Amino acid sequence: MNIETILLLIPLLPLLGCLVAGLFRHQVGRAGAHWVTILAVAGSFVLSSYVAWEVFFNDLPVLNYSVYAWAITDGIRFEIGFLVDSLTALMMVVVTFVSLMVHIYTIGYMHEDDGYQRFFAYINLFTFAMLMLVMANNFLQLFFGWEAVGVVSYLLIGFWFKKDSAVKANLKAFLVNRIGDFGFLLGIGAILLYMGSLDYAEVFAATPAVEGQTISILGGMEWQVMTFICICLFIGAMGKSAQVPLHVWLPDSMEGPTPISALIHAATMVTAGIFMVARLSPMFEASVTALSFILIIGAITALFMGLVGIVQNDIKRVIAYSTLSQLGYMTVALGVSAYSVAIFHLMTHAFFKALLFLAAGSVIIALHHKQDMRQMGGLSKYMPITAATAWIGSLALIGFPFFSGFYSKDLIIEAVKLADRPGVAFATFAVYAGVLITALYSFRMLYLAFHGPTRMDEETRSHAHESPWVVTIPLILLAIPSVLIGYFTVVPLLFGGAMADSIIVREAHDVVAQLAYKFENGPFAFGLHGFVTPVFWLAMTGVAIATYIYLFNPGLAETIKQRLLLVWKILDKKYGFDELYQNVLTAAGLKVASGLSRGGDRFLIDGLIVNGSARVVGKLAGVMRHLQSGFLFHYAFAMIIGLVAIVASFVLLR
Repeated sequence: MNIETILLLIPLLPLLGCLVAGLFRHQVGRAGAHWVTILAVAGSFVLSSYVAWEVFFNDLPVLNYSVYAWAITDGIRFEIGFLVDSLTALMMVVVTFVSLMVHIYTIGYMHEDDGYQRFFAYINLFTFAMLMLVMANNFLQLFFGWEAVGVVSYLLIGFWFKKDSAVKANLKAFLVNRIGDFGFLLGIGAILLYMGSLDYAEVFAATPAVEGQTISILGGMEWQVMTFICICLFIGAMGKSAQVPLHVWLPDSMEGPTPISALIHAATMVTAGIFMVARLSPMFEASVTALSFILIIGAITALFMGLVGIVQNDIKRVIAYSTLSQLGYMTVALGVSAYSVAIFHLMTHAFFKALLFLAAGSVIIALHHKQDMRQMGGLSKYMPITAATAWIGSLALIGFPFFSGFYSKDLIIEAVKLADRPGVAFATFAVYAGVLITALYSFRMLYLAFHGPTRMDEETRSHAHESPWVVTIPLILLAIPSVLIGYFTVVPLLFGGAMADSIIVREAHDVVAQLAYKFENGPFAFGLHGFVTPVFWLAMTGVAIATYIYLFNPGLAETIKQRLLLVWKILDKKYGFDELYQNVLTAAGLKVASGLSRGGDRFLIDGLIVNGSARVVGKLAGVMRHLQSGFLFHYAFAMIIGLVAIVASFVLLR
């Protein structure tokens, strides 16, 4: 089997599994649906791992080729094509591995659900869409994958369509992402206009020629073309990767089943925006203004979304706001041109955040779908495997030395300190403050759920027990890379040139190269040094605060809340973004729609055009029917008058 056939099979296997489980669900049954889809994703993972091995260890050259061209007009090719390099190989492995774990986990989580086969069909379809996105070699296919993951996300968030909150959440996700996608489309349109191609390689080659050009927008204001294109593209990333102010959909997406939270909103879909900016690094390097904008948006998201996580009581929403904050860290790395570090954090985060979501799902299963941490406590006695894996995920999340999150998060902070562009001072403060905040909400979650006194009612406590193996095995398999993947991959990925074929950084912006000296003695020495850095002590401060409040003095939390009630209300209201959109933007939109309905639809179309035409015809008919009297002498008189009129016209014309 040649490499091109293998690459074609990687996305097509999940698509085939989706079709079988979805269209033939009655024939294959429940067991058949999960076996078909799991084997499909497992096949994709094995093939992706083979491709990654060839890329990273056997120096497989970059593959950039067309699979199928379905239209060529004015020299522009609209095609399906694959670009396989180190970035693609890494993303394929991450997507398929996390997807495989989620598929196995789903057997246990959804085993009583009536939509069992439909769910497996959806998550197979999502895997196909995400693979098409990361393997694309052109903007058309990128946009197809971009929209496809959005559609499947909509279907999965609202999977329980009889639940009103789930329907509202999926509609919210769909609408907010349409705002981002409008900017994304504008960026792609500008690329086609100024560069005359949708192929990545051709666009990158044309970037230097376009770099000095300007575009007149917003009343004659002159913008650099590359700045306009990059900001438009990043607006798309803001929607997909949930950056402020287009972040509001992601916390509400927790209304979907927990496996979806792990698959889409922690490990893969929300990282599509991060992947896109890294993939297009040659373009973003041409605009420091766009990078500064990205840096500031990322810093705001990292800091302020983390703060909201402190006041959440729903275990899944705590992790959701953690995801928002960590996406902010990745965006900050992109903003300082540390694209490879952003992708590295994307990879490590995918494992430990999927682990945390699945651990939360395990708890939810045990407590019969109760998600309020105030009704938990002491679960480590009943669920030791889930508790241990949640600890591992949390330690990786806070960046504890030697865990995978330590290497990626610490390098983001170091990269920001070395950068030289507008917004760096605020970003530095945000990423440092975020370390303490992350530790505080992470250990608050651990203590409220797994330790301290039991706050469960007697019936819930009597049924609390460890989840079945189809749930715990994925937890264990995700816990392993959450500990080890950073240690073993940090040097080759970031400082061994492994990403040089896919990420292009200008020498003046290359902060990652300046960090190489920190790994002269290897990742073990860097991990040891992590115990004496300010980052470590900030994290430990957050852990200490959480330990004191939630283990030894739980009443203090309520006291602090009452003394800082205004701050708590602001955080509990999530800074009022939902109210702003609902009461200002949505209300204004409804008023405009109502005005158009009254003035355009009812008055102009119905009133004047449709009903008005009917009234005119009716009046004409009323006049005309008087001419049809039914008397013969009336018709004879009309004929004589007509004849006289005709003769007179002939005489006058002569």
